[in-house]
Amino acid sequence: MASRANWKGHLRLSLVSCSVGLYPAISSSRDLKCHTINRETGNRVKQLLVDSVTGETVDRDDQVKGCEVAKDDLVPVEDEELSEIALESTHTINIEAFCRREEVDERYLDKPYYLAAEDKVSREAFAVIRDAMKKKGMAGLGRIVIYKRERVVLIEPYGKGLLATLLRYQDEVRSPTAYFEDMPDGNPTDEMRSLAEELIARSTRKFDPSKFEDRYEEALIALVKGKAKKPEKSKGRSAAASSSGNVVNLMEALRRSIDSEKGGSATKTSPRKKAGSKRSRPSSTRGADKATSSKPRKAA
Repeated sequence: MASRANWKGHLRLSLVSCSVGLYPAISSSRDLKCHTINRETGNRVKQLLVDSVTGETVDRDDQVKGCEVAKDDLVPVEDEELSEIALESTHTINIEAFCRREEVDERYLDKPYYLAAEDKVSREAFAVIRDAMKKKGMAGLGRIVIYKRERVVLIEPYGKGLLATLLRYQDEVRSPTAYFEDMPDGNPTDEMRSLAEELIARSTRKFDPSKFEDRYEEALIALVKGKAKKPEKSKGRSAAASSSGNVVNLMEALRRSIDSEKGGSATKTSPRKKAGSKRSRPSSTRGADKATSSKPRKAA
């Protein structure tokens, strides 16, 4: 069953307009819900909003948006005042321009929604806009007011409907210069690069999102179920069990990775013993080897 629309209004391209609904394309719900509780009683803890000066609890009816114009100087803004400055994009997504989808930097993509026609009368106009964009290979750019904020939205054909993705503004995206400018280029040998390329080739497969599951949540659910049956405190994993073990150099890590992909003898040899026999061997990339050469443990 389809979820309720987060927004309803009109999609407009010049003089062509249709009634549409905006539906969430992703879900943030989890199988396990956790709450803050009182350790002594096991009861849930309530959060109370209090006045920062008087310390008194503020009722919901007395809570209002306050915009800061200077330090500790807040101007109250009522919902009625916000309604008075409502923009056209509050009720209508007007497609202002078109661009190639690949021209949009992935960092600007925020949250996806499905955009669908809301009634039979609107389906023909909706299909005209959708099919025209599909034939031209273009995505539309418009604006929408959602959650009391105007956002730029990228609209592109998606199956029988449209995919509308909220975009971040330019000042919300950080420049990578500060993070990458001091990064050394490195000097990998041809052999190292060849081994890495072979490893990539052996691990290449079609993307299948069903293969990726939240193993942390699965482990957390197992922990909670276990504690529900046995209330006693669970024992933490020992330091020996949690240690990552062997430290080898980069070339050795690449070779062993290739062997493990082949299902060769390297996978049958105990990593801990192998590390012990080469303990005196210098390591050039200790941090990277732990992630490369250690096999992930299955969640308990």
